[in-house]
Amino acid sequence: MGMFLKLKYTGTMVNYYFVCRRKLWLFIHNLSFEHDSEIVEIGKLISQYSYRREEKEVEIDKTIVIDWIDFNHRIIHEVKKSDKMEEAHIWQVKYYLYYLEMKGIKGFTGVIDYPKIRRKQNVELTSGDRETLDVVLEEIRKITMLEKPPEKVRISACKSCSYYNFCWV
Repeated sequence: MGMFLKLKYTGTMVNYYFVCRRKLWLFIHNLSFEHDSEIVEIGKLISQYSYRREEKEVEIDKTIVIDWIDFNHRIIHEVKKSDKMEEAHIWQVKYYLYYLEMKGIKGFTGVIDYPKIRRKQNVELTSGDRETLDVVLEEIRKITMLEKPPEKVRISACKSCSYYNFCWV
């Protein structure tokens, strides 16, 4: 897969890949219910009102949006409401680091900030992570090509998902 194809995927897509493939397909196909989700709104407010002095939402190539960047220490920050989906959060930040590397920007690390629970998670990108992300991006491409969403699978995240009513009601 060429670099161009890798660079069109968003951090949200990578995150959803690790949470739920059905949610990923629905999101990719612009079937979004997040505008109706109180949980999404709470997350946006937490991000907006935490770390107020930092520059917010650094958008790169209309593809990825990093919550804020500490340029002095070369750290990208992603702010999350809860650590319940921590693996997905970690891979989202690893993807941002990977994306920056593909743009020639190296030497950054990441931090996931959980201000509500006053916790931080450091994130680094390894060579194994790069290989995993190559596979993940290819899998996302395959999911994008499906004619209909993958079968629904009930997981603990379902009850707080903006797609809950679409899948389960």
